[in-house]
Amino acid sequence: MMPDHDHEGPARPNPLELLRSIKRAIFGEPAPRVAVVRLYGVIAPGQRFRQSVNMAGVAAQLENAFGMSGVKAVALLINSPGGSPVQASLIAGRVRALAREKNVPVLAFAEDLAASGGYMLALAGDEIYANESSIVGSIGVVSSGFGFKKAMEKLGVERRLYTAGESKAMLDAFQDEKPEDVERLKAIQVEIHEQFKAMVRDRRGNRLKGVRSKIFSGDVFTGQEAVKLGLVDGIGDVRTVMRDRFGRKVRLKVVGERKSRLGSLFGLRRGPDGGMGSMADLPGAMIAAIEERLFWNRFGL
Repeated sequence: MMPDHDHEGPARPNPLELLRSIKRAIFGEPAPRVAVVRLYGVIAPGQRFRQSVNMAGVAAQLENAFGMSGVKAVALLINSPGGSPVQASLIAGRVRALAREKNVPVLAFAEDLAASGGYMLALAGDEIYANESSIVGSIGVVSSGFGFKKAMEKLGVERRLYTAGESKAMLDAFQDEKPEDVERLKAIQVEIHEQFKAMVRDRRGNRLKGVRSKIFSGDVFTGQEAVKLGLVDGIGDVRTVMRDRFGRKVRLKVVGERKSRLGSLFGLRRGPDGGMGSMADLPGAMIAAIEERLFWNRFGL
């Protein structure tokens, strides 16, 4: 008689689950865990600034945060004056995708500043909290630059520029500003602004309470004002809110790596061998530091 290969015996217990069961029996239920991801700095691609936020830099942190064993929630700590709308949108989109995939709630916390792209990052949260004095909002689009044409004339320098395509040198800093170029730039800004407003409406929905023209004017608001306008759900810090939600034993686990203090001080990037960049990078780093400072200065910080 042939043996019955279709008959299966009792399932073998998973060793890892068995170990966890024993651990719970001895030590009790583990403390709730909340993964914390810091999103600090100007939002910009690459490593241009001393402290910046971009998709390449935070992708692994987000994966680790949502993949953390036993995680009850992910907290986003945001301190950013904005920057690239593309990078902000990419990060927010990845957060929402992971939240749906892992079925983990996301809470965003505005610290000193969550403005422009920084507020776009906050929109990735199911709930948004701020300090009373946090600066929140700036739902708008800004572009800036310099004109050097007169300076070139005084120096006696002749600019030679050759293009294929009538708009290739649009808003060139060494030529006279053309009204049609400004009009084209403003049209692009309007389009990006509409995308930003649509994101706010989608994520905040009926929680928006203020006059839309005020909310979408590009103005900024304190945390208290932002609560009244529905841009923020409440006043609170990550420790207080998470303890209220998950109990006093909740553990906040910061996800990410520490940067070199020396490299951060001078804005130098690490080379391929892991060593610090050369001092030849210092002039460019100083210019980047000034530009970075201007992002924060727009909001008085």
